[in-house]
Parts: sequence; C-alpha cells; structure tokens
Amino acid sequence: MSVTVVDASAVAAVLFDEPEAAPVIASVSGALLAPGLLRYELASICASKLRNEPKRAALTLQRYRLLPGLDIEYAEPDWDALPLLARQWDLSAYDAAYLQLALKRTAPLITLDARLAGAYDKAVAKP
Repeated sequence: MSVTVVDASAVAAVLFDEPEAAPVIASVSGALLAPGLLRYELASICASKLRNEPKRAALTLQRYRLLPGLDIEYAEPDWDALPLLARQWDLSAYDAAYLQLALKRTAPLITLDARLAGAYDKAVAKP
C-alpha cells in the first residue's frame, strides 16, 4: 500500500481550514503516515492559535478535536540515525523525523515548510 508522509504544517492547514488546505489535500495519495511527534506539534499550533486568536477559541478547539478522526498512522523514527540525518540536511530533529520516514518508506512528503521540502527534494534526487 502506498503512503504519504505528512508534517504538522500540512495537517494544520487542513485541520484548521487554512488557505493552503486545498493544495495539501490534492497532493495526498495513499494512507497518511507521520512520526508521533505530529500530535505534539499540532497541540502547540493549537495553543498558539488560542493565544493569538482568542475570539476564535471555540472553533479552534472544535477543529483541533478532529485530529483523532484523521486516519494517520504513527511511526517512530530511527532514533540513532535521526541526529545524523538532521545534521546532514541542516534540519531540526523534528523535521528530520518526517524526512526520515519519507525516505525509509520511499514515500512522498507533504509539507508547507520550504526548508524541509528542499531537503526532501535534494535527498530523493541524490544518487
């Protein structure tokens, strides 16, 4: 079965109905896969939205509570290799976890993060 790795920026766009949601949805093919840290990152994004947009708190929480209903498989990264991959591509360990899953599964990576997208493009093009 084919999978698509999604990062927090992509899932947040869909979850919180942001303008980038349509292109993210159009890019998905196959089952969704992410490291478990996705849940922490989305909780952090939600907390930021609650702080920055207090008048929309009820709607923000309502949309955040849709997360468990998304059919996302969670996978652990290779912890030993993660710091090296982060250093190799000049990424945070968080972003490297998404990259690592995509490379390991030979799967597309959907992200709105330009730096992560660039690292993915270079990594899959690397001979």
